[in-house]
Formats: sequence, structure tokens, C-alpha cells
Amino acid sequence: MAADTQESPRLAPAAGAGGDEGEYINIKPFTPEKAKGIIMSLQQPAVFCNMVSDWPSRHWTAAYISEVLHGRQIRFRMGMKSTHTVPQFETTCSYVETTLEEFLTWNCDQSNASGPFGDYDHSRFWAYADYKYFVNLFEDSSDIFQDVLWSDFGFPGRDGQESTLWIGSLGAHTPCHLDTYGCNLVFQVQGRKRWHLFPPEDTPFLYPTRIPYEESSVFSKINVVNPDLKHFPRFQKARRHTVTLSPGQVLFVPRHWWHYVESIDPVTVSINSWIELEEDHLARVEEAITRMVVCAMKTSEDPHDIRAWLNPTEVGATSHEINCRYLNGAVSAFFDHHRTPRAVEIQALKANGENVEKKELNGSSHMEVGQTHGQDLSLAAGKQDVVSLFGPDLFPVNPGPEEEHPSEGGGIFEKGGKELVDKDGEYFAKSCCAKRQQMLSKSENVVVEQTAPGSAPGLSQAFISTDDLLDCLVNPQVTRMVAQLLIQGKSL
Repeated sequence: MAADTQESPRLAPAAGAGGDEGEYINIKPFTPEKAKGIIMSLQQPAVFCNMVSDWPSRHWTAAYISEVLHGRQIRFRMGMKSTHTVPQFETTCSYVETTLEEFLTWNCDQSNASGPFGDYDHSRFWAYADYKYFVNLFEDSSDIFQDVLWSDFGFPGRDGQESTLWIGSLGAHTPCHLDTYGCNLVFQVQGRKRWHLFPPEDTPFLYPTRIPYEESSVFSKINVVNPDLKHFPRFQKARRHTVTLSPGQVLFVPRHWWHYVESIDPVTVSINSWIELEEDHLARVEEAITRMVVCAMKTSEDPHDIRAWLNPTEVGATSHEINCRYLNGAVSAFFDHHRTPRAVEIQALKANGENVEKKELNGSSHMEVGQTHGQDLSLAAGKQDVVSLFGPDLFPVNPGPEEEHPSEGGGIFEKGGKELVDKDGEYFAKSCCAKRQQMLSKSENVVVEQTAPGSAPGLSQAFISTDDLLDCLVNPQVTRMVAQLLIQGKSL
């Protein structure tokens, strides 16, 4: 099925209507219970069709939202329409406070830009109003929350209050990242967006980083639409899944799937909601660890330039005292949620600890601490049932044909990272140690070269920055192990 086909609602005569004109109800392909079962079982991205034809928010074009907001100003992120290999992180973008009406005028009347957009040539820049939470944006029009009906997907009571709005121009995009909390449902309202997705087990190939820092977001160092394979050769191993999301369709993004999203029409409007999962309790501990380490090291490096590393979505760099309270709160909440007998908790954590090196480095793990083998089998059975439902109303986002990239690797990556990755895409600690020994043995020569009499002081290729160290210390696989150890220690 083509991903960009328009939706056509299925109608049937209402009960007792006798077939009178106008007496029709919308028939959805999945009941709320069935839709939720699919979301909770499926481990790959998929697109729902014919599920939102009767949603009032189906008509939320940018022009309509502009009328609802009555000239209220919102912030747009301004980025360059470029083909550079470096990602455009939010810390490198500029921002304007303006109205949707002015945005639409700038987007249409491209030759006479004025006002807040006066400094931004439409042919060179894109604009993106992202992360706009409904509760903040529509505080004067709370009735509008009911226009979004996530209850049709099996989440009763979830509406616009638990949703986020995204409005962009052609070329607007979010850098490749994964969300550490929950899974994601994305309703495309206006225009089309192209999604580039990568599975969690490809994390080593995406070169994860927590700089810029934003809670719950792990960014990739790679511009996945124009990758620099010389500097990031392992990216050749990543399995790209691409889909174009059209109005009326809803994309399901499973937990920890990497995604890069770009607007491919002049105006795009999307609504999304992050669905909480059982695994989020452990993820909050991991995020608290990350926040503590990043804030401590980066503020020590330069306490006066936090905007160079802190995403604009973050209020500010929190103090060590606050971060300690946050971490203790996350650990306490983890135990409060599980409420399992002490001995069972210890046994489960010890069992996990014995397999940390081999299993816990797997970025695709969806299993909580103490989850049983029986639950694993149930998940596999559920996945098979979901696959049988694929058809016109639910189609999977499959990996596309692999692109032919010239081999530009070298050094320790000359084999495409095979020595660092096992069959499941996991880092082997012993391989890393072996490489570290190799690098340490070479470092003696580096030091000698730098300190040789008569030589000019300078930086060698082995120079390690704070960000380089953070990429190791708060790597998602590392923080997972640290969280496990913390919980295990507090269980004894």
C-alpha cells in the first residue's frame, strides 16, 4: 500500500436509521481494545489508516489553528535549508516569537518577508513550531482538547491535554534521536512528513550523544539524510526504515526507535502523544543519572555558557542538590511501583546482573527488571498475532533497500565495527577493553611526541574533550548498567 494515499472513511447506516440520508456512523477497522493490543505488542513501526476520519482535529490546518489562537504569539525554531553533514541541533538554531498568521504570510508571500521573519529568506530557511503542549497553547480554549480522541486507540481519557502540536514549513525537521520514555503515536493532520527510522539495536551505528542535553532525548551525531561516512563509518550498518506519513494517517513509533522527521510539503501539522510504558520506571532512573553527570561536568567546564550544551527546551542547568533529589525520587518511585517481595526483587536483579555484560547492553531490550520468561513468550505470541493484522488498515514500516556506500572506514573501524558489535548489535565490554589497551599503548608515544624538546605544544589526534568523555559515561547502555547496580545496591 502506498503511504501517501488519502483516507476515505467507511460509513454504515446507524442502527434503526432505516437508511435515511445523513444517518451514518463511521466504522473503524480496529476496536480500541484491538488497537491498544497492537500498540503494546508490535515491535516495529506501523501506520494506522481509517482510524481518525471522524476526529474533529482532522480539520486542524495551520490556518484554522491561527484563528483559534487569536493572534497569540508562539516560538518558531529557524533552521537552514542546507545539505551539510553536521546535524542542525536546536542549540545552533535561532528563534522568533510570532503569530501563526505571520508564519503563513511569510510562507506564502515569499518575496516580501517582514516583521519577525524579515531576516529569514524563505528560500534559505525553514520554520518549526515544535513541542507545543496543548495545555499551554490552548489554555484559553480548553474545549479544543476534546478534538483529539486517543481513546480510539485504547487509551480512555487521553485527549489533547496529553498531546503535542507540531507546525512546520518545507524542510523543517528534527535531528535524529530516540525518546527514552514511552512509545509514540503521531497523527498527521496537514501536509506530509517523511520519517527515517532505525531500530534500537542499531544504536551503536547511530553514534549516540547526550550533548546537546535534553531530558528523555538521546541524539545522534549523524545527519542521517547526508551522513559523513568518513567520520561515522559504522552508520553503513544501520537499517533505515522510511515512510511518508500523509494526512489522516497515524504512525506508531515503538519504544527506543531512532527517528529523523522532515516536512516535505509547504505547511505541515502533526499531533502526537507519548504513551507511558512499564519500562519508563527504570528509564527515569537512567535519566536522573544522566542529568546528574552531564550537569556536573558541563557546568564545571564553563558555568557561564550553558546554552552551548543545554537544549532550549530545558529551563536551565539544575544544581547538584536538586539532581540528587531527582535521582533519589526516581529510585524510590521504581521500588514503590514494583512492590514485589524483597527476596524476589533481589533474585531478579542478581539474575540480571549476571548477564549485564552480554544482555543489558542491548539497546532494543523492552523487558523490565524481574520480567519473566513466560512474559517474553507471551510478547512473541502477541507479535505474531499482530503481524497477521497487516493489510489496508495497518501496514508495517519495513527497511528499505540498502544504499551502496563506498567503504571509507579506517583504523579500529575498518571492519565496519564488527569487532565492537555482536549479532544483536551489542557492545562487547571485552572488545572495548582490548581497544582501550591498544590505545593506551599508543598514548605513550603521543605524550613523548608532544613533550619532545624543541617541539611546539599542540593537540594530538588523541585529545579527549569533556563531550567525548560524556559520550562514554552517559551512553545509554552504560547508564542502564549503572541504574541496575544502583537498584541492586538499594535492594540488599
